[in-house]
Amino acid sequence: MSAPEKNRRDPRLPSARFALFITLAIQLFTALAATSTAVLAPEIGRDLGIAPRLVGVFVGLVYVGSMSASLVCGGFIERYGAIRVSQICVLLAAGGLLIVSLGTTLPAIVVLTLAIAPVIIGFGYGPITPASSQILIRTTAPSRMALTFSIKQTGVPGGAALAGALLPFLALRVGWHAAFALIAAVGIVIALIAQTARASLDSERTPGRTLSFTGIFAPLAHVMRTPELAELAIMGCIYASLQVCLTSFLVVYLTETLRFSLVAAGFALTVANFGGIVGRIVWGAIADKRVAPRTLLGAIGLAAGACACVAATFGVGWPMAAIVAVCAIYGATAIGWNGVQLAQVARFAPVGQVGAITGAAGFVTFGGVMVAPPVFALISALAGGYRTGFVFFGSLAIGCGLWLLRGPAK
Repeated sequence: MSAPEKNRRDPRLPSARFALFITLAIQLFTALAATSTAVLAPEIGRDLGIAPRLVGVFVGLVYVGSMSASLVCGGFIERYGAIRVSQICVLLAAGGLLIVSLGTTLPAIVVLTLAIAPVIIGFGYGPITPASSQILIRTTAPSRMALTFSIKQTGVPGGAALAGALLPFLALRVGWHAAFALIAAVGIVIALIAQTARASLDSERTPGRTLSFTGIFAPLAHVMRTPELAELAIMGCIYASLQVCLTSFLVVYLTETLRFSLVAAGFALTVANFGGIVGRIVWGAIADKRVAPRTLLGAIGLAAGACACVAATFGVGWPMAAIVAVCAIYGATAIGWNGVQLAQVARFAPVGQVGAITGAAGFVTFGGVMVAPPVFALISALAGGYRTGFVFFGSLAIGCGLWLLRGPAK
């Protein structure tokens, strides 16, 4: 069956705009939850008596949970429906934030905060993209797939941008404990609103679907033996590594190395994420109409890697406007690739298995996201600063981009 045939929208489903709105709201919240601790790392570190760079360990644990949940979520999506799975994920992310809000200097609570909360947040974050892909492949016209997936994926940088803009403000006004609790309350409201879409968007769920250990790994096996999907998954792993290093360490890098205030550094992160929002929409539109997705993804990798290397040269003599401009371009590339990649994964997935295949590809992608923050933190500790970490991961993206540009356009 051709891609247009398998992606033809079912007229019984709600409008594409309604489906996009629901999935975008869910993506925004879970991305905000996953990014929140990185944004407030200086405040949390000072309060709990831990080094801010240990945020890399926290973020790594978030993606341990995400990676695991992404792999196993396919059967749950088929059995319970993409909206129901998304609701549970939002509540898990909110619960993780509430645990973080309990953080004190008591050793037992610190362990709970740093070891358990990020895994719970990760369980909530991992299945969101597979679940939304399962919805959007049924509601989106084939000619608008890359753009629609990219708009939905603006929820990732959008959530991070909200974290960078709102959380420092809230932390300074009510304290970081209360800030996390307030954000968790928003998640509960979103989960309740999503219930209004469940009857229509979960109409194809299969309540009798059996869940087995073998079934968990079948989608991953399919991804790795399909050249197009394997390439997309590996590319996602490398690009996501650079993306998470940007979103997790930019604030700490600017506050510790350039002595930015928390608010100024948070603004720089917001600019980077806003660049990612614009980039995702622009790249999606280009991939649908003008440039082959593989070629476009290769060019994005080159630009993102170059921006990481430039960011490593930031110094006290740099004008603020120049730093902000680099952050905007860095975000547009290092954050902007994801929607195009997900639309390609959906195109190459077997009929009816978009959620499971996206989850399996996400498992590979999350592998890079899980490993990158601790590796970045280790490189920073050994090098005595954050610059080497940006150059290392930027170089990986440049290598991947060159590889994609060498192959045939698809």
